[in-house]
Amino acid sequence: MVSVFAPNPRFPDSGEAAVSLRRRPHVRTVLAAVGLSVVLTAGLLAPAAARPAPESFADLVEDVAPAVVNISVVHQSTAVRQGARPDRGPGEPPFRGDPDFREFFERFFDREFPGARPGERPDERPGERFQPRPGRGAGSGFVIDPDGYVVTNNHVIDGAEEITVTLRNGRAYEASLVGADARTDLALLKVEAEEPLPSVAFGESEGLRPGDWVLAVGNPFGLGGSVTAGIVSARGRDLPGGTLIDFIQIDAPINRGNSGGPAFNTEGEVIGVNTAIYSPNGGSVGIGFAIPSDLASRIVDDLRDDGKVERGWLGVRIQGVTPDMAEGLGLQEPKGALVSSVEPGSPAAAAGLEAGDVVLEWDGSAVSRVKDLSRLVARTAIDKPVTTLIWRDREERSLSVVTGAFPAEEQVSAVATPHGEEQRPAERMELGETGVTVADLDDGIRGDLGLAESASGVVVVEIEPGSAAARSGLRPGDVIRSITFQPVGTAKEAAARVAELEGIGETVVTVKAARGGSESFFALRLKSA
Repeated sequence: MVSVFAPNPRFPDSGEAAVSLRRRPHVRTVLAAVGLSVVLTAGLLAPAAARPAPESFADLVEDVAPAVVNISVVHQSTAVRQGARPDRGPGEPPFRGDPDFREFFERFFDREFPGARPGERPDERPGERFQPRPGRGAGSGFVIDPDGYVVTNNHVIDGAEEITVTLRNGRAYEASLVGADARTDLALLKVEAEEPLPSVAFGESEGLRPGDWVLAVGNPFGLGGSVTAGIVSARGRDLPGGTLIDFIQIDAPINRGNSGGPAFNTEGEVIGVNTAIYSPNGGSVGIGFAIPSDLASRIVDDLRDDGKVERGWLGVRIQGVTPDMAEGLGLQEPKGALVSSVEPGSPAAAAGLEAGDVVLEWDGSAVSRVKDLSRLVARTAIDKPVTTLIWRDREERSLSVVTGAFPAEEQVSAVATPHGEEQRPAERMELGETGVTVADLDDGIRGDLGLAESASGVVVVEIEPGSAAARSGLRPGDVIRSITFQPVGTAKEAAARVAELEGIGETVVTVKAARGGSESFFALRLKSA
């Protein structure tokens, strides 16, 4: 199974590079990129006149490598078995009793450790006891200021009780955490050195193009300073959990321990922070991901200022607009960010944004994809008035929004999964020929779904295989709140609403449904259309 992952700080996590907040003089050739287990334009030249590869990256490496550091951490791990035997039984993997090896196996191979039963520690045997022991991890980082400021990934140092930064010359320093930002997986450390440290500077990532050279320096597998070279493979990549980041994909080999290390361009500037790899086996296969320097430098500046990152907040849940959804909403093309719910008391609520609105522009910038809105809002100054263009009732409208500060902690409401014996309310109705059957809510269903007594809507009780409903993404247990923006409270109302829309020639109905504590929109194509 192929998996995308960011390395666990308990295991060497690639990346060894240095950067400084001051811009470094022109160096020579080469670029670098490093990633862990997740361009530069050549001008308008014809392919035959493409710039040749440099004969060597040695001069560039000599200039930037001293600023790349190894980072080792100590944290309180889960346990080691008391009296664990060094040998293993027939068929057991090596180091079965080592919890670090177990976690490595499950994280990097995306499956349970061999021999484990669901819910059971794979290294646990009846009657054995476990006790905490210190866990150790390693990664990479780079110095961005001679005064000792060091950039790395948040996941490298997350939960660490001790952080040690080791320079290329072997000198080691205890580091303090200035600040970290989990949403962009960046952290800033500080070491107190007797003399100015070698440093590197952030360059601009905006102009990078696929095919540009990159150079990655880091600490793969805890081996110490290592260098790999490659090219930018792609821009604007998405990874799970990285909604604020347009990752740079590079093919310079990176491995565990490279996380937090820098990716350099041919000018010796840091154009990315290596963060993740895409791998079927836990090792490098030439698909690595780096956080663009344009984003990283802004986050680092915020962290250096006061140890935290302030970003704009709107207070909405959003989803993408599919072709079917665009048709149902009357949009000419699938674009923008569809508002699925608005948080009470949020800036969005104060501005009059409503569920069902599609945000097309934010502060003059187009919102082509759903993730564009998240990134644009996050970059907006707090308390800034912003004009946003929305699509509502089949026409464009402008709203004025004043952004708020992103909450320190997001509150996520959880709804229990349906359980117990199946309950069939008396009233069940099919929604036209869509393939979905709904039923009235009663107290039993509300209890099974973890809903409040006042919760309204109709529950989906059956989806016909291969139907329009099955293709829409609706599932049994979803609670339909509205159909094409009209609330429905009973199964009869829902069926009548679908019949009404069929009667006026609609081809797609827009269903708002609740699932797992959140609400989303689904495009339900009418089968007879």
